[in-house]
Amino acid sequence: MVLVLTKNSGGDEASAIFNAAFGNMIGVFLSPILILGYIGVTGDVDLAGTFYKLALRVVLPIAFGQLLQKFSKPVVAFVKKHKPKFKKAQTYALVFIVYTVFCKTFKNGSQSGVGHIFLMVLFQFIILVSVMALAWILLRFLFPLHPTLRVMGLYGCTHKTVAMGVPLINAIYEDNENVGLYTLPLLVYHPMQLVIGSFLAPRLQRWVQQEKERLGIVDDEAVAADKISKENIDEEEAAPAIIEKEEEPKGAS
Repeated sequence: MVLVLTKNSGGDEASAIFNAAFGNMIGVFLSPILILGYIGVTGDVDLAGTFYKLALRVVLPIAFGQLLQKFSKPVVAFVKKHKPKFKKAQTYALVFIVYTVFCKTFKNGSQSGVGHIFLMVLFQFIILVSVMALAWILLRFLFPLHPTLRVMGLYGCTHKTVAMGVPLINAIYEDNENVGLYTLPLLVYHPMQLVIGSFLAPRLQRWVQQEKERLGIVDDEAVAADKISKENIDEEEAAPAIIEKEEEPKGAS
């Protein structure tokens, strides 16, 4: 999602791709350590077992997919041909995982009420907006001459993905009866990012254009389009001269 929002906001797409890939991979190893640090040594997290589960469920499929993409052209062509179907299958698989997680939670009962859930949503909104505001201010000092990087950083700093987050939580708290409640904040946070990001996208895109004009930054796409336009004009100007040269022998005869 960070790539889509960055693109729609006029941000740096290449940096967004790197941020998403690197963030997801480092999160696999960093998240269990951070959770263990937050809850203390008395927590019920088996760090070695968690890393083993994550290696099988996250790292191994990613590594296998990268190898296929690198060395198997027929597989790459097949995936590209049926890409929409694979996207739907990915979505259905994620929905099924979330469904089974909540089935497990509600089967064992839960002490959280509707009021707790609404309170959690409110706090998440406050936290997300606050973190985005803080990131925007700090990125102003880090990238004063790069508005596209500042926009990418705004989304990248606060990005959380369901596709990676749900397997992480499920691997860490697989045997915990409250795993569904632990997953719920992520399921709320993700669409909240989408709503706020979609609201900001057109405004940030206008801001990026204004900053580029102020800083005198020229887009590569604009340079390429200008070059193509000049080539077309040169071809149009050269065409009459070519026609005249072809007609001269006929006139002389």
